[in-house]
Amino acid sequence: MSNQDEQDDESFAEARLVEAIENQLAAGEPPAAQATLNKLTLVGYAREDSIDLMAQVLAYSINRMLEDDAPFDTPAYEQALRNLPTLPDGSEAS
Repeated sequence: MSNQDEQDDESFAEARLVEAIENQLAAGEPPAAQATLNKLTLVGYAREDSIDLMAQVLAYSINRMLEDDAPFDTPAYEQALRNLPTLPDGSEAS
């Protein structure tokens, strides 16, 4: 796979993750999605940056599901959203 193909795949995946977060916000499910967006906006993150952080959490949660060969862990996902701007790996978002 060429470097351009990898970048295209990554951009496609990022766009789908952002779309999933936007769908969660529109549906109000899980409730932690809107609460997290509100919190991040309140502490000074731009909406786009907040959505990107939330998409990173979703990607982390999906990767965990695949690695563990287990169902999606919604409670852990919601807790990881609530922990933002601390990312699931323990690092602080910049």
